Amino acid sequence: MRSARSVIGVVVGVAVVVGLALVPTWGLDTHGVFSSELNSPGTLTVLALMLVFGGVALTYDLLFGFTGLLSFGHALYFALGVYLTAIGTTKWGWPLWQTLLVTAIAGLLLPVVLGSVSLRVGGIAFAMVTLAFAEAGSIVVDNNPRGLTGAEEGVTVDFQALPEGLVGVINTDNLYWLALGYVVAVFIAVNWVVDSSPGRIMQAIRENERRVEVLGLQPFRYKLFAFVLASFLATAGGVVYALILQTATPSVTTPAFTLSLLLMVVIGGTGTRWGAILGGALYTFLDNRLPSWTGSETIQDLPSVISTPLSEPLFVLGTLFILIVFFLPGGLAGLLTLRPRRGLRFLEQSLGGGGGEPEPGAATTGDAGAKA
Repeated sequence: MRSARSVIGVVVGVAVVVGLALVPTWGLDTHGVFSSELNSPGTLTVLALMLVFGGVALTYDLLFGFTGLLSFGHALYFALGVYLTAIGTTKWGWPLWQTLLVTAIAGLLLPVVLGSVSLRVGGIAFAMVTLAFAEAGSIVVDNNPRGLTGAEEGVTVDFQALPEGLVGVINTDNLYWLALGYVVAVFIAVNWVVDSSPGRIMQAIRENERRVEVLGLQPFRYKLFAFVLASFLATAGGVVYALILQTATPSVTTPAFTLSLLLMVVIGGTGTRWGAILGGALYTFLDNRLPSWTGSETIQDLPSVISTPLSEPLFVLGTLFILIVFFLPGGLAGLLTLRPRRGLRFLEQSLGGGGGEPEPGAATTGDAGAKA
C-alpha cells in the first residue's frame, strides 16, 4: 500500500512539474486573477516569486515542521543570498560564478557558526537567540557599511555580470524556469532527508527529544544538520530571488519576513512536505494581487461600511488567513488528508520548549517518516 502511494505521488509530482514547466507557452486569459495573460512577463514574474517563496517556506518547514525548531531568524540566511548576489556582482565586480561560489560557502559557514550557538538552548530561548541574530543582520544592512548594502535604497544586481539568458523582459520565461528548478531541487532534497535515517531521528526529536537522548543519540548533531541544510537552501532561494528581481532591499532582512515564512508553513500544513509550498505560493500570490483587487471599482462602489475594510489589503489578507487556520487547523494539506495535522497547537508546543509527551496519535521514532 505504501509503495503504491509512493508511485502515485511520484506520478502526480512529475505531472505537476511538467504542467508548470509549460506555463510560459500558454497565452491564456487569466480573467483578472493576474494583471495580464498567463505567459506575460508580469504574470510569469509573480509566478516565479510564488515558486521561490514556496521553496523557501519548505526550507523553514524542514526546520520547524520536521525538526520542531522554531526559528525567528530564518530571514537572515535568505537575505544573505540576496545581498551577496547583489554586492558581489555590483560592488565587487565579480562574475556570477564567483559570486555564487562565495555565497555558497557563506551559506554553509554562517549557519554552522550561528547554529552551534543558537542550538545550545531550546524552545522560546532558541527563538529569541535566532531573533537576535536576525536583528543584528538587519542593523548591518541599515548601517550600510562601506556603502555596500545601500541602506534603505538597497543594491541592484549588475546585469552585465549575468548570462544574457537571465537579463531583460524577453527572458522572463528563463527566470521562471529557474524558480521552478529551485523549488523542485528543494523538494527533492527535503524529501530525501526526511525519508533518511537522520530525517527520522529529526522527526523523533520533534516529538520527544528526551527519548532520543535516552536511546543514546545526540540530538544536537541532528538539529544542527537540519539548521544548516535549511539555512543553506534558504540562501539559494535568496540568490534566485535576487536574479528574478535583480535588486536587494532591506525588506528581506527583517524578522517580520521570518514570521511570514512561519505563517506560510502553518497555512500550508506543517510537516507535510508539499503543504509549505502551497502556503508559500498562496501567501505570495495574495500579497501581490490583493492591492489591485481591493482598489478596484467593484469594491469602491460598495457601501462604505463594507468597502472601507475591504479596501485594506492587510485586513483582507489577515481575515483570509484567520479563516484558513480556523476551519483548516491542519492547513491546506488537510484538505487531502481530511484530518487535522500539526498547526497552531504544534506552534504552542514549540514555544513551550517541547520535549514533553507526544500527542495521542503522534508519530514516534519508528513511524515518523511514514506519517510525515
